[in-house]
Amino acid sequence: MQPLPCITTPRCVLTLLHPGNAELLLAYRQRNQTHLAPWEPARDPTTTSLTQACEQAAQRAWQGWLDGSSLQFIALDADAQTMLAACNFTNIVRGPLQACHLGYSVDHACQGQGLMREVAQAGIAHVFDQVGLHRIMANHMPANQRSAQLLRALGFEREGVARSYLKIAGKWEDMVLNALVNPRA
Repeated sequence: MQPLPCITTPRCVLTLLHPGNAELLLAYRQRNQTHLAPWEPARDPTTTSLTQACEQAAQRAWQGWLDGSSLQFIALDADAQTMLAACNFTNIVRGPLQACHLGYSVDHACQGQGLMREVAQAGIAHVFDQVGLHRIMANHMPANQRSAQLLRALGFEREGVARSYLKIAGKWEDMVLNALVNPRA
């Protein structure tokens, strides 16, 4: 097995979400529940608690790392005590596609400070240079202008709009489709 990736940026450290750090995800979700709710899928109703949901998410993230289907990074402050952002590369497909989907979120207290761009740039560089993927796709709701701006700043190009694409906060939403192609491939 490869060693776990650990990526240092000027303000944080990216490490993989795994069962041993699920409590960091729990604290992040508790702090940001209202902030993130409009942009995320509704939580699984069969999960009895947020704690259980975070434990399950950490286990799925770990399994995704083991089987090569995802890299789910959490960005920690310099002391590794607080999760500041998430940067997830999921649905990794090999073969002729060599692509994945990017998802992300940032703590409400860190908005507008360029942290999500810093974290995403580091994650993207890892996925292109170390994992060897050719294409990263990222979608956002048309109303989410912060995501639109972030993706443009990262070099993503808009490819179109998919109607009724994802169920977000209990409602089917259109999504703006964007992609970034590895400039070194």
